Amino acid sequence: MFGALGALVIGVSVAYAVRQLMHGGLEPGDTTGLLGLPLGVTGLVVAVTALRKPVEGNDAERARGWAATLARQVEDGESGVWRQLLGDDTRRINLAYDLHPAAARPAVAPTAGRLTADGSGPVTLPDIVSYYRATQPLRLVVTGAAGAGKTVLALELMLALLDGRAEDAPVPVRIPLSRWDTEDQSLPELLQQWLVEAYDWPTDLAVGMVQHGMVLPVLDGLDEMDPPAPDGSPDPAAPRATAVVRALNAYQRGRDAGPLILTCRTHHYDALTTHTEVLDAARITIAPVDTTDAHAYLTDRALDPARWQPLLDHLTAHPGGLLAAVLSTPWRLCLTATVYHRDGDPAELLTLPDANALDQHLLARYIPAATHTAPNPHGYTPQDVHHWLHHLTTHLDPTGTLPANSPAGAEATDLLLHELWPLAGRTRVRTTDALLTTLTVLTALPLAWAGPDPTAAVLLTSAAAGAMTTMVRSSPNSLANPFRTPQRRRKLALVLVSGTALTTTLGSVVGLVLETALGIPRAIPAGIAVGFVLGLASGFMAELEQEPDANLGARALVRNNALLGIVGGTVVGIAVGTTLGITFGLALGIAYGLSVGVVASVAVGLTFGITFVAGAIRRYAVFLLCSRHRLPFRLALFLDWAVSAGLMRCSGPAYQYRHRELQHWLRQHPQPPDLP
Repeated sequence: MFGALGALVIGVSVAYAVRQLMHGGLEPGDTTGLLGLPLGVTGLVVAVTALRKPVEGNDAERARGWAATLARQVEDGESGVWRQLLGDDTRRINLAYDLHPAAARPAVAPTAGRLTADGSGPVTLPDIVSYYRATQPLRLVVTGAAGAGKTVLALELMLALLDGRAEDAPVPVRIPLSRWDTEDQSLPELLQQWLVEAYDWPTDLAVGMVQHGMVLPVLDGLDEMDPPAPDGSPDPAAPRATAVVRALNAYQRGRDAGPLILTCRTHHYDALTTHTEVLDAARITIAPVDTTDAHAYLTDRALDPARWQPLLDHLTAHPGGLLAAVLSTPWRLCLTATVYHRDGDPAELLTLPDANALDQHLLARYIPAATHTAPNPHGYTPQDVHHWLHHLTTHLDPTGTLPANSPAGAEATDLLLHELWPLAGRTRVRTTDALLTTLTVLTALPLAWAGPDPTAAVLLTSAAAGAMTTMVRSSPNSLANPFRTPQRRRKLALVLVSGTALTTTLGSVVGLVLETALGIPRAIPAGIAVGFVLGLASGFMAELEQEPDANLGARALVRNNALLGIVGGTVVGIAVGTTLGITFGLALGIAYGLSVGVVASVAVGLTFGITFVAGAIRRYAVFLLCSRHRLPFRLALFLDWAVSAGLMRCSGPAYQYRHRELQHWLRQHPQPPDLP
């Protein structure tokens, strides 16, 4: 904004000087002064612009310093997801995995490993972080069956890398691959976008972090990129997944292949490798959980061992039996432990004929068990929870209300609050939104009729509101308190002083030109007032931008959007109202100026805050109004509870179902099943 204002006033000063010189009749001193005016204004603009530019040290050093902040954010967020995937427990299954032979250009890696080095006896296999560090180059592909623990393994690796992270080591950042627009984004651009969306980083800092190699991409869910073939099997063509693999093969750090971690279901990756695979990478396949580890896990989770004994005895007596094979994934083991955590008879599982029957049995009881086991201060019933979660799955269905940039036929996994509005009907939400927004903005117009010239006031307010829309592009995504620390207070003072000095000077120059050349009375004091107020407003708005210092969670975007609308609308409304009030007060009287100022403050504040800044929270609120009886009005509060209950999980700015199998089951069951 300052650059644009500077260019404008330099142009005005040049035009004024040329016009006066063309009229002639000037004394030598006047001519010198006119020629010096553009030079002086240009020097002032350059000086203030340089003053406003932050002093920057070495870019690589700055990136390493910010990496510590990002590491704290990732650890705070992913440790919670890790615990949720373990059933809100710290007991984890010690997964085993083997190196899978690659057809071409494999990485050098150990032949096998375990999740952790815990356990009795000598440790002969490396844990996951030791395994990854022994891999050269540092490119790891984690494959396994549905529910095998791929995400848990990746999270364990991430947290272990963060725990022993050196200052110059990259920060592992997990990104759901379903968010990658493979047609228009490179991998570095995806990383930058994720830092902005998930961790609320300013764009320039995100770009610097990625450019200096301080982000280790952990790409989760290659199998979620494309819809399956008509028979339900993985599509060997898989155009989006193939594009991802090719992008990863082109990803480099210097002269070496770029470090990365990738997860994918075994069958989907096998289908891809018939024509392409990730080069220079070690592919590991997670082995089924053996009976000993399954027995140990269920025993540790059991509150009443006697109730579990028949099932445990059966697993010990039949390690190669059907039930042992079915309970060989962490997902089913965690599901079993949750369903029978407080009551019920685990021996019921002995009577089920196959894996599908066991899944249906456990999933039908999962929501009631989670609702009764987890703290439930809001009194959600299992029936309501089931209906609400089912309704949300229809947004993720490829035939439902997916965003326009979603691949055709692909099932989505991410629920973002500001993108849910089509679920209530696109036409209905848009119509309601337009009606409520129009009524809100028009509430200020009756004030205009209180002035001596209401028509002029209305036109003036409308013009000012339209002009302020140009500031939307530079508005921050979220807010910070500029008075929080002495450093921020000093920076705010410097920005306000330099900004108001520039805009006041520019305003006085414009006022001088208007009053001298065009004969507009009192243009100089009006220009000074306009410049001073706009300098304060723009400087304060610039310092509201949030620096990354916390993991904000899935509700942050709409919450910050609401705060931005309130603060932005207030600041801009007061700035415009004060400017117009002073201008018209000097020209037409204090009463008229006050009238115009009040009208402009309210109208511009509402228009700017509600219409142009707080679009996400406005559309989300309208969506909730249109979704009564289908979703709770405090939807975000319910989803946070579902996360704490283990039914959902957070992934950056998105909510996800705890497991894709749960998402599929809920979509197929609109009504909760009748339980005995």
